[in-house]
Amino acid sequence: MVRENTEDLYAGIEFERGKAETAKLRKLVAEATGDKVREDSAVSLKVISETASRRIVRFAFEYARANKRKKVTAVHKANIMKFSDGLFLATAREVAKEYNDIEFEDRIVDNLCMQLVKRPQQFDLLVLPNLYGDLISDLCAGLVGGLGLAPGANLGDEIAVFEATHGSAPKYKGQNKVNPMSMMLSGVMMLKHLGEVKAADRLEKAIAAVIAEGRNVTYDMKPGGGKAVGTSQVAEAIIEKMGESNGQ
Repeated sequence: MVRENTEDLYAGIEFERGKAETAKLRKLVAEATGDKVREDSAVSLKVISETASRRIVRFAFEYARANKRKKVTAVHKANIMKFSDGLFLATAREVAKEYNDIEFEDRIVDNLCMQLVKRPQQFDLLVLPNLYGDLISDLCAGLVGGLGLAPGANLGDEIAVFEATHGSAPKYKGQNKVNPMSMMLSGVMMLKHLGEVKAADRLEKAIAAVIAEGRNVTYDMKPGGGKAVGTSQVAEAIIEKMGESNGQ
């Protein structure tokens, strides 16, 4: 999943109910379109630019090419939001013409949700605007075992931040309970980003081996019952597997 992360409804351009600036916005909308916004409304602006859309779609295709992916699917709601999501889709189609070696398609976001549940194997790489990316990433995490297994990366032109998709979980602090694999797999992504491919593969294979054994895993990976271990025990098991792969 490749998610645009700088604009859309998450840009934070909001107008609070009852404020003077909100009244100005309602007046502008009425003058420009003839449509009336209710006086008791709060408003968020959905901003989709060609610049950010082109950047994220091109990144998706470059990532697909570098990682031997075969298809990119652009996700949108352009059938309803013809100008904002429509611009995202039009830009994606334009960029796709530069990558004849990679298949391209687009899907309306609500249909995508159903198709991911019914037949996820038909997709390879998804590229989405910000809000859809936030929602669909959790759905996709559920397909592979939950948020405890979903890594993430925020990539900029000069800075990259790698973190578990689920973010922080203060209520579990100090309980030695939660699954550390999402954070570890984010580390795998970081190592690959830095060109440390061998180290990344070694860590990823160790994590996969622990999952395959099914013995040293946390409660979220024991849906059918059975004894779960804690965070530190998972880490120790993975370290042990890494040692075995290194001949230690």
